[in-house]
Amino acid sequence: MDILPFIDIVEDLNRDLTAAQRYQRMLELLHRSHAERGTPCDAIALLKLEGDELRPLAVIGLKREALARRFNIGEHPRLQIILQNRSVTRFEADSDLPDPYDGLVEDGQDQLHVHDCMGSTLYIDDKPWGVLTLDAMSPGAFDHLDPMETRANIAAVAAAIKTSQHIEALELRAEHQHEIAQRLIATDLMHEIIGRSPALQAMLTEIHTVAPTDLSVLITGETGVGKELVARNIHLASKRASQPMVQINCAALPENIVESELFGHVRGSFSGATQDRSGRFELADGGTLFLDEVGELPLSIQAKLLRTLQSGEIQRIGSDRPITVDVRIIAATNRELQREVKEGRFRADLYHRLSVYPLPVPPLRERGKDCILLAGYFLEKNQHQLGVSRLRLSPGASGQLERYDWPGNVRELEHLLSRAALRAIREQGRESRIISIDEHHLGLQNGTGSYAAIPAEELLGQADHPARSFRDSVDAFQRRLIEEKLQQHNGKLAAVARSLKLDRSNLVRTMARLGMHAQTEKT
Repeated sequence: MDILPFIDIVEDLNRDLTAAQRYQRMLELLHRSHAERGTPCDAIALLKLEGDELRPLAVIGLKREALARRFNIGEHPRLQIILQNRSVTRFEADSDLPDPYDGLVEDGQDQLHVHDCMGSTLYIDDKPWGVLTLDAMSPGAFDHLDPMETRANIAAVAAAIKTSQHIEALELRAEHQHEIAQRLIATDLMHEIIGRSPALQAMLTEIHTVAPTDLSVLITGETGVGKELVARNIHLASKRASQPMVQINCAALPENIVESELFGHVRGSFSGATQDRSGRFELADGGTLFLDEVGELPLSIQAKLLRTLQSGEIQRIGSDRPITVDVRIIAATNRELQREVKEGRFRADLYHRLSVYPLPVPPLRERGKDCILLAGYFLEKNQHQLGVSRLRLSPGASGQLERYDWPGNVRELEHLLSRAALRAIREQGRESRIISIDEHHLGLQNGTGSYAAIPAEELLGQADHPARSFRDSVDAFQRRLIEEKLQQHNGKLAAVARSLKLDRSNLVRTMARLGMHAQTEKT
């Protein structure tokens, strides 16, 4: 028996090949081996058993379209007989049983009337994995095959498939762990929610109530209140804490790649898809998926997300194979999603799926002296990062922080203190034993904000509407800014997006939300 092809198979297992390439190489080696022994095969196919169907993974001598076929076992008696027999099955050359490859042979024959046909079920761990079929157009081509040699060939193919599957599983696990590690590295290590105000304590009670369950949580609150930190605390207090929490910022990705980021893709499914890639749902399997700024998702993606939440299954782009995932969903938004639903920008059914347990995060202005506790945390962090001994707030600076209304919430406080620390270090010297942050380092004027010289109404374009909410004021400011940029760039959306440092699709979505219809771009 010629064992050279099987040495080559072992060598292929050590090469950097995809599963599809390994399977194709396996058939090529088997095809060559038969030709060298004078028993040529005109067609060989490797099919995997998936439920009631056999799916071709690699073929030789069949048209490429055969790879896209799904052979229902009940409709193909030859395949059914092969699967029912543990030994090699050979059909009579003039058998009247229809052949599943009629019209698919490369030589153009529409029907396989008289030909040699044999096949065998491949067993892995004593379970049927799939089928290997061999066809020759010349009757009697397989008459002189050595049965022992044939069984050895089939056993070698099954062993190679089992080893290939182990390699695939290890590669997927390595990819999974690598992506999780990358996300953990990129994540701020702060887990503690700092504060003692009644508003914050009430929120912590809500976190401890919902965390042990698998209920979907919708975290709401203004920009900068710390919704991501709340999500992380829910995960850490849950039974999934030992599994990953994977995050996706729904507003940061262009519409054309959001689906791939969520659900993954297979190689060749679109331009640039050079290899299979897991989506965030797969990475979060067994753990938690945090959908930050979920209100920014396009409606088309909302529909696919809803289907996944309902079925617990995903499909990678370019694949028709469903993947079951066990994921707990935590979503966050600074939008009023109920209003978005009424105005047709967010699906009502998805909103109800996500908001099983709504959890509002209080703004910093409602948390009393929590801003001073937070300031202490951030200054401690800053003094280590900046390499100074002690950063301290003066009584006057503390008073200003307490009087300020913090439109940007905790994030604004953190950034403001970083700037103030740099100013104080520049003024007092890095070697000072204590560096005091005073009122003028904060850049606040009478506690009204860094831009107190410009009336807030004028800045937001709302002088005629003093009773507007913060959200409406921000929308008015965004609308006015975009209108100015459109005029400046002669209506060219791409140029406007670049000037605002936005992706063009995100700009179009923002304009639609603001009731601004994007016209055809001017040339």
